[in-house]
Amino acid sequence: MGGGEKNPRSFNLHRHLHHQHHHNEGKKQVPKGCMAIKVGKEEQHRFVVPVVYFNHPLFMQLLKVTEEEYGFDQKGTITIPCHVEEFRNVQGLIDSEISHHHVRCFGL
Repeated sequence: MGGGEKNPRSFNLHRHLHHQHHHNEGKKQVPKGCMAIKVGKEEQHRFVVPVVYFNHPLFMQLLKVTEEEYGFDQKGTITIPCHVEEFRNVQGLIDSEISHHHVRCFGL
């Protein structure tokens, strides 16, 4: 993706963030820089994740599965069709990479 091409995922992320902002008025507020998602097929759990997750290859793979399952134009909260424990494992891997990267970058 070079030469001024737009990333369609980032456009959709912007649309979801805008929709979610208005949808969440009067409900539990999502912190700035985060986004609420649902995880699960039958029984769904709500997670609030940092938007930096959306650039991580592991999370992108989950989004690809989501796209294959539900299509590219989901309405409302993004729902990832995987088991909650699988998502928690991915979340732990992403969090440890992010914290390791910050420690390296800031020399802590």
